[in-house]
Amino acid sequence: MTAADRADAETSAEREKAPHSQTLSRGIRVLEVLAEADGPLTIAELATALGVHRSIVYRLLRTLEDHGLVGRTAAGSIELGARLAALARSVSRDLQSAALPELTAVANELGMTAFVGILDHGEVVTLVSVEPRHAHATVAQRPGTRHSLAVGAPGVAIQTLLTREQRRRALPADVRPDLGDDRITEAHEQGYAVSRDEVIPGMSSVAVPLAVPGQPLAALAVVYIGLTTRPDEIGARLAQAARGIRAELS
Repeated sequence: MTAADRADAETSAEREKAPHSQTLSRGIRVLEVLAEADGPLTIAELATALGVHRSIVYRLLRTLEDHGLVGRTAAGSIELGARLAALARSVSRDLQSAALPELTAVANELGMTAFVGILDHGEVVTLVSVEPRHAHATVAQRPGTRHSLAVGAPGVAIQTLLTREQRRRALPADVRPDLGDDRITEAHEQGYAVSRDEVIPGMSSVAVPLAVPGQPLAALAVVYIGLTTRPDEIGARLAQAARGIRAELS
């Protein structure tokens, strides 16, 4: 083990020993539940999702409302607040700015929702997405949406950028890092990854890896229903867009 590895291990051990704030954790969980919901939720629904009494949810909401992180609908249900949008714009700001024109072009050319997913603590988190202007049926891929690195084309694409040891650290504890070797090798050789019915039933995805110095490891991807374009053609178009993003940030 190198000195850097020992330092990382010591830092991780110190973090494990540090006390956690249950209130802060619950407040963050409120935001996560609202982000994952299809629409506003009642306080009773939030309490059920968190497994706590409604009085606790009331206290959490008062603080979150004070900071503009949640708001209430006319019916009194709870939804995410506008302040979150301002905070989200600051996450990997340069990558978002460089990706947006390329995503817009890809989405409108292919008629598919295009997005950038970044690696975050063993999960792929949607950073920015664009839906096509003229399409009869599209898939919403909201920023903040997350899924395990172990599934989906974006997860496979990002794994092609990792060593075996890095994959072991990033993947969930119950996933062996060698289980997807063949799939990752195939994605590496052809330059893109493909998935179907892995993250959302009935949805397909094609993704390419996106590695930019100074930015989190990422994947540039599309998600769609049905198939009107060959996966290799989609992969080629995504690879072109990824080159454009890297050039903009170089």
